[in-house]
Amino acid sequence: MVNILISIALGAVSGWIASLIMNTRGGLIRNIILGVVGGFVGGYVFKLLELSINGYVGTIVVSVVGACLVVFIVNKIFK
Repeated sequence: MVNILISIALGAVSGWIASLIMNTRGGLIRNIILGVVGGFVGGYVFKLLELSINGYVGTIVVSVVGACLVVFIVNKIFK
């Protein structure tokens, strides 16, 4: 249960940072979803590049990178 709450909190922070970087607007739920999806995407990209970052800060970095990629791709598809 604690791991789920930590994942949600890290996802919210990551999504919020990514929304600031990409200059998008959204609420808390959108930021959580963006951060969690970004974590999966970022984890996959970092694994492909054979990069590893550990700890909570590393998790946020990976999630922010992934979330920025997700926002970029969604913006290209729908605009």
